[in-house]
Amino acid sequence: MSENSLFTRIINRKLAADIIYEDDQCIAINDIAPKAPVHMLVIPRRPISRLTDATKDDRDLLGHLMWVAGEVARMAGVSDAFRLVVNNGEGAGQTVFHLHLHVLANKGTSKKFSENDL
Repeated sequence: MSENSLFTRIINRKLAADIIYEDDQCIAINDIAPKAPVHMLVIPRRPISRLTDATKDDRDLLGHLMWVAGEVARMAGVSDAFRLVVNNGEGAGQTVFHLHLHVLANKGTSKKFSENDL
């Protein structure tokens, strides 16, 4: 359940993380197992297990998460080329069931992302 997820423990400061952005609705951290030279996670404070579990009442929060993804990309100097990924469900590779956006970029390389990179 997302109420006791790894990310909830990070949000509640029960686990350490490299927090790079924080506001009243979400946090952003550097991923501890990066899949790209730049790999950040944008995590809502309100626990939602999967994107498909979001309700109509979550629309503003979901928009805010997208905006924050752009902000952390700018902060990391990769706003010209980055990718957003949301894994929805175990079959899609979701391992922590607390909704989060992956912000991925190949800063300083000419490599382009393909579906096989993720």
